Amino acid sequence: MLLQLNKVFKWYDSKAGRTFILRDVNLDVQEGEFISIMGPSGSGKSTLLHILGMMDEPSEGEYYFIEQPVHKIREKQRSELYKKYIGFVFQAYHLIDELTVYENIETPLLYHGMKSSERQSLVADILDRFHMVGKKDLFPSQLSGGQQQLVGIARAIITKPKLILADEPTGNLNSKQGEEIMDLFKQLNQEGVTIIQVTHSEKNAAYGSRIINLFDGRIEG
Repeated sequence: MLLQLNKVFKWYDSKAGRTFILRDVNLDVQEGEFISIMGPSGSGKSTLLHILGMMDEPSEGEYYFIEQPVHKIREKQRSELYKKYIGFVFQAYHLIDELTVYENIETPLLYHGMKSSERQSLVADILDRFHMVGKKDLFPSQLSGGQQQLVGIARAIITKPKLILADEPTGNLNSKQGEEIMDLFKQLNQEGVTIIQVTHSEKNAAYGSRIINLFDGRIEG
């Protein structure tokens, strides 16, 4: 088992009362799965993804990741788990504008305290794999949307994560670019990476081996 959510709730309290984002979510994910999370806007998809990615905490419930009780450990330990095992791909790319393609991809390796020669070798490999060697010195603003998303994925997988979390990864791309990104995810999954994506697209969801439908913060079915 890669991860498990038990009776997870997420809510926000305000003067108007308690607003629930997630209600009683139970989820088991085995290593090597490719899961698509679908549901209307406001159903809690991104919140669920952020909890899985340890960027947000549940208000109630348990989260186990590689048998570690994420809901009990300190923020520093959570951060180490995240950096070691999880890659996040965002709809809006989240690249650092002031850094080149090469530097953006290299950034996660700096957190791992890797030697410079090792970093160079890993970045060279991934630039080659993504056919971006010729673009390594360009800045994000000089790339198309599809190219920026490729850099985002390269950055997410360079640390060889066990899990990739993707939030609407093709949301800002045209259909051809989107298809290329989804084919790449499929390939990564075949290489053993577990992938959980949030998507509005039935076509993209079909790439997954399992579809989870969220409605009003609950998993349906």
